[in-house]
Amino acid sequence: MDRIHNLIKEAQEGNKDAFECIVNENIGLVWSVVKRFQGRNVENDDLFQLGSMGLVKAIKNFNFEFDVKFSTYAVPMIMGEIKRFLRDDGIIKISRGLKETAFKAMKAREILILKNNKEPTIDEIAEYINIDRETLTMAINSSREVDSIDREIETDNGKDMKIIDTIAAEEDKSEKIVDNIVINETLNKLDERERRIVLMRYIDELTQSEVAKIIGVSQVQVSRLEKKILLKMREYMIS
Repeated sequence: MDRIHNLIKEAQEGNKDAFECIVNENIGLVWSVVKRFQGRNVENDDLFQLGSMGLVKAIKNFNFEFDVKFSTYAVPMIMGEIKRFLRDDGIIKISRGLKETAFKAMKAREILILKNNKEPTIDEIAEYINIDRETLTMAINSSREVDSIDREIETDNGKDMKIIDTIAAEEDKSEKIVDNIVINETLNKLDERERRIVLMRYIDELTQSEVAKIIGVSQVQVSRLEKKILLKMREYMIS
């Protein structure tokens, strides 16, 4: 960790070589986060560029008072850049102008079908509403994209769910992954006995009395130890 911290410090002081070294060593970390966001109608390379922006921010903003690995600090920053794009500028948000154009195109299509008794072409619709073909195509595609995320799909368990709900579920899953990373880092700071007590209580779900029998102390002592350990973990997480 000292080596990474030294590189980050040098990078923050303007050392370009140190900066590039950290970036190159964490390319795999960016790609591992990108993989969690595949299937969002966004190219992987674009997601990678967004993730790289998060990595750069993590390098510039890393606080040395944080007693955590750089990767633990960087992952939420990388995810944040990607999720911000998907929420604000990506597949979900469409400009008001495009929405209005898509609505006009839909009405124009209905009118032209009634008038000519056939499906109009893109060029015919564009001419009718006095707009260029490229803008019309963009509006129609954007409208279809929003429609697609509201469409219901059948999940593995046979239940129907909207695509937008699966996106939210995936984001919740990603948040849990970050939480798990932080928890694992915190557990590694505990001594063997403390870590064993936490695992028995919260992973194996043993009672304090059961833990007391295993480690050879009283239930009251386990209660005191547990409170002390949880307090220590909390301090590690917020420090």
